[in-house]
Amino acid sequence: MTKADRMRAAFKEMCFSGDLVNLVVAPDALSAKIAERSRFKAIFQAGYATSANKLAQPDRGIADFGLMSNSAREIINAVDIPVFIDADTGYGDEQNIARLVRVYENMGAAGLFIEDQTWPKRCGHMDGKTIVPEDVMISKLKAAVNARQHDDFLIMSRTDAYAVTGLQSAIDRSRHYHEAGADLVFVDAPKTKADMQKVADSFPDVPVMANMIENGKTPLMTNDEIHDMGFSIAVHPNVLVYTETFATERLLKDMVTLGTTKNQMDQMVTFPQFNKFIGLDDINALEQKYATAPIQL
Repeated sequence: MTKADRMRAAFKEMCFSGDLVNLVVAPDALSAKIAERSRFKAIFQAGYATSANKLAQPDRGIADFGLMSNSAREIINAVDIPVFIDADTGYGDEQNIARLVRVYENMGAAGLFIEDQTWPKRCGHMDGKTIVPEDVMISKLKAAVNARQHDDFLIMSRTDAYAVTGLQSAIDRSRHYHEAGADLVFVDAPKTKADMQKVADSFPDVPVMANMIENGKTPLMTNDEIHDMGFSIAVHPNVLVYTETFATERLLKDMVTLGTTKNQMDQMVTFPQFNKFIGLDDINALEQKYATAPIQL
């Protein structure tokens, strides 16, 4: 069994285990490794964090498939836990959907979600979203399901209909998306706990994801509260980019105004600690293992 096979099987088992799958979005390979070392069992790669990290741009459809897939590859290669992928709208028609499924499956992703927004899409907690006709999304999902080579590679449907046509429309769409082959369900940006509960109650036998964005549209809840509602997956998509921005800005302001980093030393790992964390000892050991003896002249 390959690493990719193990990751897919492990993630599928998590999603259908009855326990909550706790996911954090990793903006890059380093944050993915930190999440893994912090005992996350799986992580997410998503558009908001990737667009912010790679482009310093908002999640408004600026990050294309090339940028997203390259970032995903870096993250997957950096860790030994499952990585789930935000595939936005699929970046085109059914042929594009089939291609991206093959690309992500071949690079070792555990699965992906496709959303029913029009392109250019925007973060689900931003205003002004529009959605494609339901049959267009169903066709995309069928193309994704037909393109995958492994049943353990999970396909999630995401709908942004809540903000456009209301709660019941979002639930109905998600039910039809599941019938079209989606393994997992995601209704983005419900505004109340009551509406979140209705979403969870509508899919008692399907793993459903809840999206927790600090100061977003949806009430911020604990993982235990989310699980008690009936959700199977909780994703925290922006916490790392928000924290990194806050800490980096504070440090750099001190460097400009005080001319020193001394006030921030207790907020940093040390030079030896960081080198050890990113695997310098392993690289040095590998170098020694394959070092050749000096040539005798």
